[in-house]
Amino acid sequence: MNFNPLKKTVLVAALAFAGYGTVHAQVTTSNISGIVTTNDGKSTSGATIKATHLPTGTVYTAAANSAGAFNLTNMRVGGPYKVEITNGNEAPIIYDDIYLELGVPFVVNPVLGEKTASIAEVIVTGVSSRNVNKTGAATNVGQKLIQELPQSSRSITEFTRLTPQANGTSFAGRDARYNNLQIDGANFNNGFGLSGNPVPGGNSQPISLDAIQEISVNIAPFDVTQSGFTGAGINAITKSGSNKFHGSLYGYYNGKELNGWKINGEEIERVSGAKITNGFTVGGPILKNKLFFFVSAERETATGANASGANLWKASSNGVANPAKNISRVKESDLIAVQNHLINRWG
Repeated sequence: MNFNPLKKTVLVAALAFAGYGTVHAQVTTSNISGIVTTNDGKSTSGATIKATHLPTGTVYTAAANSAGAFNLTNMRVGGPYKVEITNGNEAPIIYDDIYLELGVPFVVNPVLGEKTASIAEVIVTGVSSRNVNKTGAATNVGQKLIQELPQSSRSITEFTRLTPQANGTSFAGRDARYNNLQIDGANFNNGFGLSGNPVPGGNSQPISLDAIQEISVNIAPFDVTQSGFTGAGINAITKSGSNKFHGSLYGYYNGKELNGWKINGEEIERVSGAKITNGFTVGGPILKNKLFFFVSAERETATGANASGANLWKASSNGVANPAKNISRVKESDLIAVQNHLINRWG
């Protein structure tokens, strides 16, 4: 007996709307913080900090407290941002081309009264180990890595392996089922519990990789807003629209001619099959600077050996397994007995 679903088709669609002033948990946003001082090294209060997300026109503002400290929270990931610090009649300090990472604070400490009033570009080359905003070991995967790194399954798990503590889908020596996967702040775990794959759906991806903007993996954070796991906290956020219409159209093909037929020099049974993935994304403004939309749709069609969930194992005649030939130790006679019982007892 050979249970082999010949074809399986999966259609995945996502629709996301993002508005000004939306509040998320820390694992879906970022923030900018720092201390405003004068050129003689003293802290100053009353300075106004304004950050503008240029693609959407979203504005975040804060005022420095008595110690000169400020913190802009719940900010959209990505950029570029333009940050302007003003204080009375003094010349403003302007930072351009700032990009924020998921859950990683961006620290900027402006100095009022310096001769340079405008900074053309801010480039971060490293992070101090004494950064008080650090909340534990974390790995961030942005759009550049998602678009450029090679991968085969178009899954989030292709990129969580970039974490130094990763061993497949296991992190820091913990069983993979102790991870917690969140997408846009909502739990999105594989609840069945028989697989170490954190993403539900098996080989079929419930959310297209083209809809993912950024991924982060946190190992043992001491941030109280992150909990529910003892392995890794995997957080991903989906894309959103902007003031400009944008989109993509894509297709991927994995045919039978790309499959291998030998393991350790021993030829296995040739089972043909193919997997075709087609999809598109589109995003843009509904109300400029206020409301945006983003749509992602993807269709997967698989046949034969590439069919999602296909069982390519055959029953044995004598109970002796032969993995090279995809022969299980389960006897054909036992499976026939189960089949007859289900038919005769339950119809």
